[in-house]
Amino acid sequence: MPRPVPLNDLPPLTPVVMHILLALADEDRHGYAIAQEIERLSEGAVRTGPGTLYGSIQRMVKAGLIEETRRRPPAKDDDERRRYYRLTTAGRRALETESARMADLVAVARAKRVLRGTNAPRPA
Repeated sequence: MPRPVPLNDLPPLTPVVMHILLALADEDRHGYAIAQEIERLSEGAVRTGPGTLYGSIQRMVKAGLIEETRRRPPAKDDDERRRYYRLTTAGRRALETESARMADLVAVARAKRVLRGTNAPRPA
């Protein structure tokens, strides 16, 4: 099992890593389901290609942010070729830490009147 990278040693998380962590925050998912959840959460604004998605997943497993799980849905709802992933404790902490950092940044943007309200339009 890979050794987790200490959170203090992690650089700010990339958007794709954040999206993957968010997709796994509430349930274990296989790769394609992660991609679908990212697209759903971003309302179609973010789409991950297979190379980006699976390359990121591999790096995240190696960093100890996520892990492959043996828990699977019932056979009738599953495909044995799928690999399911879940957040590790370190992954959840990294997600919480980065989310708090981003929230602080958004608060500064609002204070500087760069961003107003909670329903500001998404950048293109």
